[in-house]
Amino acid sequence: MIWGGKKDVIGLDIGSSSIKMVELKEGKGGFRLQSLGMTPLPPEAIVDGALMDSVTVVEAIKEVVDTGKVKTKNTVISVSGHSVIVKKITLPLMTEAELEESIQWEAERYIPFDINDVNLDFQILGYGSENAEQMDVILVAAKKDIVHDYVSVVMEAGLNPVIVDVDAFALENMLEVNYERSEEESMVVIANIGASVTNISILRKNVTAFTRDVFKGGNQITEDIQRQFHVDHEEAEKIKAGLKVDGVPEEVLERLLRAGSEALAAEIGSSIDYFQSTSGSEKVAKIYLSGGGAKLKYLDTLLQDQIDLPVELINPFKKIQYSEKQFDVGYLREVGPMMAVAVGLATRKVGDR
Repeated sequence: MIWGGKKDVIGLDIGSSSIKMVELKEGKGGFRLQSLGMTPLPPEAIVDGALMDSVTVVEAIKEVVDTGKVKTKNTVISVSGHSVIVKKITLPLMTEAELEESIQWEAERYIPFDINDVNLDFQILGYGSENAEQMDVILVAAKKDIVHDYVSVVMEAGLNPVIVDVDAFALENMLEVNYERSEEESMVVIANIGASVTNISILRKNVTAFTRDVFKGGNQITEDIQRQFHVDHEEAEKIKAGLKVDGVPEEVLERLLRAGSEALAAEIGSSIDYFQSTSGSEKVAKIYLSGGGAKLKYLDTLLQDQIDLPVELINPFKKIQYSEKQFDVGYLREVGPMMAVAVGLATRKVGDR
């Protein structure tokens, strides 16, 4: 979904716990980091992807842009969750122009929403993967009202939204820019663990082959800590991040963290099992973790034990150049997993499909 505008963009990831902003400049040697920022949101501002408090979200966007001293107005945002469907479908062989004309009719068979209530887009993945008379297509449908709400807050913050992407595709772009993979590693998983939603994407040769949103994230563990220790959301977040607090027994906290990580690992594992049971002999080679929940204690080791695959915390700045005078290396490493979607969005250009 694209609007007009100039070439330079900022990537703006509007998440349920914070807003992340990244600005990149593309040169001959690749991308260079120009600016980044992150501003927290109160827990009730965005619920299940729906904007409940637009005024707070607009103020947070303004703050992150002002703090980052960003001059660029053109903005790429993304959506995910209940209001977005990403589906790989197989259709009879046709040209892109023919598919453009028939996509609405084709989509009605796969989309559980009223077709008039969604924005549709597609990408042809390839021709004749199983059958020379057929082609694989990624179909994307996003509810118009949600897209409208996100576009509106960006405009109210004084920015110009030029592309609305999907979190899964932003992660695909971020991975492609930063990681070179061998033929043996042609199939990988990205689990992007946000506060309320975990996006699970399986990529085959850098293209999304499967995507699923699981409505579990770091918030569940935060809420468990709130209930168990009778603290507010902010205090619970600090405890989850490792702050020692009187009256919080270490062994009880460890049990909560382990249980929360086990539940997430089980969801990621079952998604991979489902995909592999339907996709033939090719095996997933690696799992990359991103998002604020990627650093949850025990998650990487639990996943590795449960699924018997190497697990790596993603670094979206791995091949991005930056000035060490302007950006602290330790800080970039610390916030990296949370910035993965914003980095992917910032690699887009106005006019991209």
